[in-house]
Amino acid sequence: MGIAACLLGLIAATGSTATPVKIDPTPTALAQAMEGHRVVLLGEVHDNAAQHALRVAALRQLLVTGARPAIAFEQFDREHQSDIDRARRQRPGDADYLIAQAKGDPGWNWKFYRPYVALALEYDLPIVAANLSRGDAMQAAINGWPAVFDAETIRQLGLDALPAELRRKQETAMAEGHCNLLPAEMLPARARAQMARDLVMARSIRPYFDRGVVLLAGNGHVRRDIGVPFWLPAETARSAISIGVLENNDDGSMPGSAADFDTYVVTERAERADPCTELTH
Repeated sequence: MGIAACLLGLIAATGSTATPVKIDPTPTALAQAMEGHRVVLLGEVHDNAAQHALRVAALRQLLVTGARPAIAFEQFDREHQSDIDRARRQRPGDADYLIAQAKGDPGWNWKFYRPYVALALEYDLPIVAANLSRGDAMQAAINGWPAVFDAETIRQLGLDALPAELRRKQETAMAEGHCNLLPAEMLPARARAQMARDLVMARSIRPYFDRGVVLLAGNGHVRRDIGVPFWLPAETARSAISIGVLENNDDGSMPGSAADFDTYVVTERAERADPCTELTH
């Protein structure tokens, strides 16, 4: 994808003025929102158990209709694809063995993600290790794009001349995600690491466009304006659906990020300690 195609992808991903569609937090409503889209970017708040239960139930309903998309995981790093494929050959249907062989990061709560793996195995769906590893993302942050991408990729994608608005929005997202506690000089590097992950996830799902693919990733990665859709080919970006799975604000009001998605669903907040309090101690 050259610079022109990349910019066309940006226009396709961000140029729509359509009002995002809110759907009911039910498996049927979520399955219907996914139905008919070959590329589904399905967001999440990682530690929200209710959201995971909703998404698994919706995916099962989608599969019952006959859809057979690949399931791509932010939770699996791309270098472990061969481990996933080998685990399936060695012990078909064993979700726990697959997760162990794929070196699932213990930072993820695997009781939330095992049901997706089990569902993919039950229906014999491709399981895609979609993410850039933490180590490679750190290299991109510290040493720039050449630490992860070759010179031709950097040239084709125009990584050294990305739109200022994309960089600004990513830096704002990084600041807000860290409770506005990061020094300003750290934000460009953090934003670059996030963009590198989005780019790798977009590339990881490309082989599955024809059969269909559902990417399971955090809401920040599936944002229509700056996430994975930015890096998709223009035609695919236009037809893909970005679904935010959001939480109510503490006061019960609508999340302000709803406008970043094509479709969104709002659930109750998970009980958790205030992460900003933890970061300040």
